[in-house]
Amino acid sequence: MAFAVTSSSATISGSRFSRSSSSSDLKVPKIGSFRLAEHHATVNLSKKRCAVKPVNAEPKRNDSLLPQAASISAPEVSEKVEVEDFEQLAKELDNASPLEIMDKALEKFGNDVAIAFSGAEDVALIEYAKLTGRPFRVFSLDTGRLNPETYRFFDEVEKHYGIRIEYMFPDAVEVQALVRSKGLFSFYEDGHQECCRVRKVRPLRRALKGLRAWITGQRKDQSPGTRSEVPVVQVDPVFEGLDGGVGSLVKWNPVANVDGIDIWNFLRAMNVPVNSLHSQGFVSIGCEPCTRPVLPGQHEREGRWWWEDSKAKECGLHKGNLKQDNAAQLNGNGNGAAAHTDIFNSQSLVTLSRAGIENLARLENRKEPWIVVLYAPWCPYCQAMEESYVGLGEKLAGSGMKVAKFRADGEEKEYAQKELQLGSFPTILLFPKHSAKPIKYASEKRDVDSLMAFVNALR
Repeated sequence: MAFAVTSSSATISGSRFSRSSSSSDLKVPKIGSFRLAEHHATVNLSKKRCAVKPVNAEPKRNDSLLPQAASISAPEVSEKVEVEDFEQLAKELDNASPLEIMDKALEKFGNDVAIAFSGAEDVALIEYAKLTGRPFRVFSLDTGRLNPETYRFFDEVEKHYGIRIEYMFPDAVEVQALVRSKGLFSFYEDGHQECCRVRKVRPLRRALKGLRAWITGQRKDQSPGTRSEVPVVQVDPVFEGLDGGVGSLVKWNPVANVDGIDIWNFLRAMNVPVNSLHSQGFVSIGCEPCTRPVLPGQHEREGRWWWEDSKAKECGLHKGNLKQDNAAQLNGNGNGAAAHTDIFNSQSLVTLSRAGIENLARLENRKEPWIVVLYAPWCPYCQAMEESYVGLGEKLAGSGMKVAKFRADGEEKEYAQKELQLGSFPTILLFPKHSAKPIKYASEKRDVDSLMAFVNALR
């Protein structure tokens, strides 16, 4: 919302944040700056609010993206306004180009919207914003754990576009408490959610409290399990904006309907700088300890938090993408019995119950070795290896090696994590004939030949 107030003679300026545009001589008014002159008061209202309330400066540092304003008082004005229907707008813009959607976002929200930049291929958003010819803002979350290449890329982007990225940092006290109590790499043991909450989600929450809208690089093809229904614009279902409360923040996703390959074609055509990690096999880029290159044929999100469930490929910034049933599965509570047909159905496989797997794990001298897959029928990676695992069972039939399956989601997940080394689905264990402790299959190659090589090496 933009407003100007003229009253008694005085001039007050708040903090100034730089804005970028494609025109070098364009001068943009700074948010948080006000000029008071003599005579009457004039108030310009956008359609997004029905009243202008006092804006008061605070002596404390403000960590949001809204620069601190001087203390002024504005008259209370009541006016019946039209509420924007963003669901309808999303339908109208569903077939629009990313450039058109970006232009609409910048037109509607001006200085109250900013691009969220992660340091990956979402640099395309900055290029689209530049092409609109409108001023724009960019912010990024510096978690303190990014790759050196990403930091250098930030600097390159700033110089290429002539902008200053508005960095948000995690609270030092919170980071210190987390590291001192759990170590630097606790996320490998108990999941990434806690670390992401401290280093990413809370800084983002502070940033968004200074905005009325934000622009993300989410695409539907990035994570079919959580992003397949992302609209081009929506009322943010999780975070709050400047006005506070539910519905106070709008989320724009201009490239939601664009495939990754088309994003890259655009970047090459426009000669846009890119993160050098991409040339090393990184597709989706996050923090250094939680990101790795992907193999040919792997989905881009498999390079993120690879030790966790396939459904858990969100850090919390886009938590609103998770539907209720997906959220239950993410927490290990979804039973999925009605919604998901069981898999690995073959006479060559033994189905183990909880009691069966417990008995197998307790045996120190087994009559025969066993190979067991810990799975969840809703997991796409489990579904993808069904054919090869059934083929393994058929190959090993009558060989003295038992091939079995144990469904380890829902109520069984906690036990499987604690006693069976479950990190993500699927997990494959070999129980040797004369050893109590099972051996975990570490490779992500789950074809029949690779699984047979694992079996032959240990039996």
